[in-house]
Amino acid sequence: MNDCITLAVESSCDETSAAILKGRSVIALVTATQAVHEQYGGVVPELASRAHQSSIVPVVHECLEKAELTLDEVQLLAVTEGPGLMGSLHVGVAFMKSIAIMRQLPLVGVNHMKGHVLAHCILGQYEKDIEFPFLCLTVSGGHTQVVLAKSPIQLSVLATTRDDAAGEAIDKGAKLLGLPYPGGPVMDQLAQAGNPDRFQFATAKLDDQDFSFSGLKTSLLYFLQKQTALDPLFVQNNLNDLCASYQKAVMEYLLGVFIKNWKLHPTACIALAGGVSANSYLRRRWSQLGEQLEVGAFVPHFDYCTDNAAMIGIAGFFQFSEGYSSRNIIPQPRLTF
Repeated sequence: MNDCITLAVESSCDETSAAILKGRSVIALVTATQAVHEQYGGVVPELASRAHQSSIVPVVHECLEKAELTLDEVQLLAVTEGPGLMGSLHVGVAFMKSIAIMRQLPLVGVNHMKGHVLAHCILGQYEKDIEFPFLCLTVSGGHTQVVLAKSPIQLSVLATTRDDAAGEAIDKGAKLLGLPYPGGPVMDQLAQAGNPDRFQFATAKLDDQDFSFSGLKTSLLYFLQKQTALDPLFVQNNLNDLCASYQKAVMEYLLGVFIKNWKLHPTACIALAGGVSANSYLRRRWSQLGEQLEVGAFVPHFDYCTDNAAMIGIAGFFQFSEGYSSRNIIPQPRLTF
């Protein structure tokens, strides 16, 4: 199994991605993003599925070329079956099913969120590989979770969000500040020149270990309404400080809730995953958190932060290694752990 050649495809939202893995090592990764959604301020499902239809064949072809392999050499197929947008998932699943039938290859359906967690197991990222069990903070546009990974196939969600995901809170905050979509990278860039301690925004205080971001977004909204009533140019004149302060509020809240969960389930390794893990403030603070807790703190390579097929490939490889049995893969937009 260590030399198994896996072809993986990810098409759950607005990235069409293909990867070739040899065992746990990535030998090629190609991802096509969809700029068409920028003018609408968010992902348009119908446009996303059409873009996947246009991109999936050239993306897979380019990936095979980069790996210097042909389909004849592929031994295992893996594809995202959920969660995600129905139309987008359908494109990837139908495409990979056709290859599986044509080539008589095993096809593994992968949970997208499990893929984010297991991306840390891709070889070549760290001087010392991550060890199980580990506690993972998964932060993406649609999900915020604390996951306990006891093994590659024993993953359990300990905490989740009651409302918005952290990525949503950032994008909605960016929209209130007049920034283009997607707002996260733009806010992160502007925050570099801002003072993160200038403004304070309220965060939720829950009795359990879950997250809630709706109050934080509302806090920003009311603050901006009050200040712009006094000064119409307030946002324009304080944009860097607003971005830095709001970003800090989101990230510190994430870390605070994660620490509550870690104290209940302490592990020797902690891991960061999901698209928001590309945020420079969060990456820096995660390393500091590792020192504070005296544990190994793992931050994924940038290629494995956002949606990508490499994480689907490694998750599929683990499932297949554990005796995965063939079944009918169907798109499941609300697939859970």
